[in-house]
Amino acid sequence: MFQKQLMMRKVIYSLLPIFLLSIYLYGLRSVGIIVTSFVVGIGCEYIFVKKQNKKITEAVLVTCALYALSLPPNTPIWITAIGIAFGVALGKMAYGGFGRNIFNPAITGRLFIYITFPNVVNKWAPPGNFGMVEGVAGATPLEALRSGGGIDVMGHLIGLRSGSIGESSVVLILLAGAYLLYTKTANWKSSLSTIAGYTAVQTLLFAMGLSYNPFLGIMSGSLLFIAVFMVTDPVSAPKKHNSLFVYGFLIGAATCVIRAFSLFPEGTSFAILLANTFAPLMDETIGKWQWKGAKA
Repeated sequence: MFQKQLMMRKVIYSLLPIFLLSIYLYGLRSVGIIVTSFVVGIGCEYIFVKKQNKKITEAVLVTCALYALSLPPNTPIWITAIGIAFGVALGKMAYGGFGRNIFNPAITGRLFIYITFPNVVNKWAPPGNFGMVEGVAGATPLEALRSGGGIDVMGHLIGLRSGSIGESSVVLILLAGAYLLYTKTANWKSSLSTIAGYTAVQTLLFAMGLSYNPFLGIMSGSLLFIAVFMVTDPVSAPKKHNSLFVYGFLIGAATCVIRAFSLFPEGTSFAILLANTFAPLMDETIGKWQWKGAKA
């Protein structure tokens, strides 16, 4: 039924501890989001590939997983279904399927419901409620930072803080990243340059009094999550050595600007789609630049 893709399977393996933590923190809410994402996402791809007598790619499992983990715990099931259907159908299959999509499908679906249902999606529940607390429009860690507040660093390290169900634990995300790098599943160039771009621009904004401490910004929100799992997407990212550095740096820098000057406290999803747009151009221009020691 599924087309075997070992690289995609390794990404799923790296996400398993994060899935388990999300279920521990949010109980049935997390289970509902995860199950809905996989059932609807796989179903959408099946509808497209059935007529072509092709198999469902294991890449759709990664799309469903990342999409689900990027959602707030109080996202309604019906909105979860709409988002993943949009991401798979129009963000991937409409372009011809795996290997042909321009934009990251998980981010495409996430942004679609974020913009379409802002008052419904952006509700948060405190961790540890096991799905029994109704959503509230409380402040996320990034919103607290924008208001001049602080964060619980230890809580962010282990994952005991509000946010999307899969972005909370810094430790688990870093361990997943180490596994993906060790198995050569992810490319370190785009991940490292994303963090570098964010640190450089955020430090400048912080020094000018326009934004908050860059270290706290890295610890909060989804920056580490997207640096490990999203910017390393081999399809929507550039392919050339030089381009990957610029691609990641652009995502990190754009995230800072969006967080500091827009109404959106997060910014990573918008930054990824912006960089996706220019990825082919990067390969055709920057990617062809050569200097001593550089590889295409």
